[in-house]
Amino acid sequence: MGYAQAVEKAWNDITALAGDNKYSVKFLADTYDVDLDKREVISLSCNTPAKEYIIVLLLHYLKKRLKLKILPAPTGEWINFKQLEGGDGYYPAFKKRTIDVVLRKYRANPQAILDLIGRFCAKRVQIGDLGVVIEALEKVPILITLWKGDEEFGPEANILFDAGIAEIFCTEDIVVLTEFLVHLL
Repeated sequence: MGYAQAVEKAWNDITALAGDNKYSVKFLADTYDVDLDKREVISLSCNTPAKEYIIVLLLHYLKKRLKLKILPAPTGEWINFKQLEGGDGYYPAFKKRTIDVVLRKYRANPQAILDLIGRFCAKRVQIGDLGVVIEALEKVPILITLWKGDEEFGPEANILFDAGIAEIFCTEDIVVLTEFLVHLL
């Protein structure tokens, strides 16, 4: 399904569930206004329409939020991408498009990942040599971990998800969410 079809389906799904015509969704370092009457999603930080892949992601999130009334709280259990439905088969592509990007960016200066705390709703955690949990959306934390490496092993990175993410997003949406996050780093 192309983005145009996915966007259309997402709008139809939201319209069927919505009690209001306008919603606001905080996503990473931005807030987006979702207007059902105009069928538009506007980034408030730059006052521009969101890209189609962001629209689909935010509408899927909003759909789940409306359907459940209250999103499930994070479980506190961290899982890797392979543990998601279909994640094992897609892992090599996911790793190349996300984890390897994080590693390239922070390999030489792992401490720089702590700068994310000032840019996003994020906090440092004691996992790996350096770990940062970013609240991508309300109740959707993502953990980025770095290991500095030594004379025996090279530096490594990983991206983990709270196990509850599977109740909010399908695996394809998690890929889009993670790629978008990684490219903002």
